[in-house]
Amino acid sequence: MFLEPLHEIQERQGFLPTQEIKDLSTRLGVPLHRIHEVISFFPHFKLAPPPDVQVFVCRDMACHLRGSADCHQMLERVGAEFGGPDRVKVEGISCLGRCDGAPAVLIELHRKGTHDEARVLERPAIGDYAGRLRELVRAHLELREIPADRVDHSPRPWRIDPYHAVAVEGAAPDLPAPYAAATALAAAIRSAPDRAARKAAGQAIVDELKTSDLRGMGGAGRPAFSKWGEVRDEAERASPTYVICNGDESEPSTFKDRELLLRAPHLIVEGMVLGALVVGANRGYVYIRHEYHDQIHAVREEIERARGLGVVGRDVLGTGQDFELEVFQSPGGYVCGEQSALIEAIEEHRSEPRNRPPVIEANGLFNKPTLLNNVETFAWVPAILLGGGVRGRDQDGYGDEHIHVASILQGGGRQYRDSGIADSPWYVAKRKPDDKPERWPRGRGIRFFSLCGDVAEPGVFEIPVGVTLGELIARAGGMRDGLPLLAFAPSGPSGGFIPAVLKPEDLPAKRRRAFPAGRSEISILELPLDKAEFDEMGLLLGAGLLVVARPPAGDPYERVLDLALSATRFFRNESCGKCVPCRVGSRKLVQIGERLQAGPSSPAEQAELVELVRALQATMEQTSICSLGTSATKPLASMFEHDWRGVII
Repeated sequence: MFLEPLHEIQERQGFLPTQEIKDLSTRLGVPLHRIHEVISFFPHFKLAPPPDVQVFVCRDMACHLRGSADCHQMLERVGAEFGGPDRVKVEGISCLGRCDGAPAVLIELHRKGTHDEARVLERPAIGDYAGRLRELVRAHLELREIPADRVDHSPRPWRIDPYHAVAVEGAAPDLPAPYAAATALAAAIRSAPDRAARKAAGQAIVDELKTSDLRGMGGAGRPAFSKWGEVRDEAERASPTYVICNGDESEPSTFKDRELLLRAPHLIVEGMVLGALVVGANRGYVYIRHEYHDQIHAVREEIERARGLGVVGRDVLGTGQDFELEVFQSPGGYVCGEQSALIEAIEEHRSEPRNRPPVIEANGLFNKPTLLNNVETFAWVPAILLGGGVRGRDQDGYGDEHIHVASILQGGGRQYRDSGIADSPWYVAKRKPDDKPERWPRGRGIRFFSLCGDVAEPGVFEIPVGVTLGELIARAGGMRDGLPLLAFAPSGPSGGFIPAVLKPEDLPAKRRRAFPAGRSEISILELPLDKAEFDEMGLLLGAGLLVVARPPAGDPYERVLDLALSATRFFRNESCGKCVPCRVGSRKLVQIGERLQAGPSSPAEQAELVELVRALQATMEQTSICSLGTSATKPLASMFEHDWRGVII
């Protein structure tokens, strides 16, 4: 494999010298064109020597909202003090996954012949950015050592983590031993008298995931049990089988996986080990974006700890099954979050999404069965199996070597499923008199959201499904400076913008029956954060939420349009270019957005631009290969679906 050596060369040299690429090609026996095929695709790789210092200012969504353009200009002035772009170059970059610290700045310090250093600056006052940059640049140019920034790795008292739970109602928590869920499954496998019994142990895990109604937490929301079951069935017909964790969190406003990878890497590792034991996989990859330096380090450390405990490596926990696990450092690019594009990157190809069929479960990595889930999805599996995320452990304990796996699973999935909010006024109003409790909508389970934008305390929140947007904003300290809410982006740039007051006509015609009966409008603060409810209304709910305040002065339409144009530029910048509708359409959308921002010359031109957006939306949604192309029109399209100047809350 040549990607890791490329990373090593660039860290050492600051770029990829031609001779080193040729030497690598010769040493590995890989054709030179294959290596350049990959280098030319990923923006992370550099073929020319960089300046001494590179400063990358995030330009997307939350950072744009919080003044990244002004920050960029200020840092350019600081760079000029040290010789300008030849020594200190300042440029824009796509989302860094630090939306809670907006505007975020990545600083790369290039010392030739040694490993590069990277620093991320977040959310101080603008003057502090200038002072900190001067301090770093001066020390770097004078070849002085720069103390590493301290990173808080401490676990959080999350319900997802049964190993670091806090006391409940004053009682001391009775915590399970490390990797208790994997240990119990391994014990069931070891004690199984035949192949059918081993398969039954794995089926117990799949059944519990079905009971829990755990769904993919990367956005698609597909039931986890169906993936696990399909991969296990495919693995009986083809081998080897792989397990992949998608940690390429690159969508603006989404950063919850960043915290899980840093503070609970043991849950991701254990979730993947459980998946491997169920589907019979012998190798796994935790795919993490290269900007997440601390997360990469934390997961690698945890893998080594698990190896020392016998959970990873040869003969996992005495089951006779090997499972090698490693971190794959992404070379960069938002499109890598699409599962087939991610697989292409691991195979060391250009990270371009595949056409379907075939599906990943049957023909994934190296055309073999592949279990691929998001970070949070894998992380929830141990908690569900050890009691549904509820702290404490079953009184039967986990220490008996002959315990059957079902004895620790009983009720775990149901506890997770029922831990959402199902009795709020929103849900109660939708119930019918003859509905049985198991059919009550919805509010099932717990999940993580990242919240950013115009809130006082942006961050990552673990909440029951069904908590309202208003309640979540309150947990984040309320709106910044007490300003009223103007708009809500419920899925980063992919879901467009929703006004603070929602009316039936704001929904697609065929979805208006989902609007609360007897209401002519609702505040979006009342909306339960429940994907099923959003789906019924034809709205998209992801893991990254951004709220926008109504400005004290100025046109609210112009404020949202500015953000919509920023989101559209993100899609244009991140399009891989494989399919023409996305490559050409995303550029055209930016041109339309710029014309709208400049102000159409007449109502006729305004109408023409609206029709162009709608025509592009129809074409791109039907013909783009992946969700980047199908989502690229949503920010601008949402400008025409709502009355932004009439929004009052």
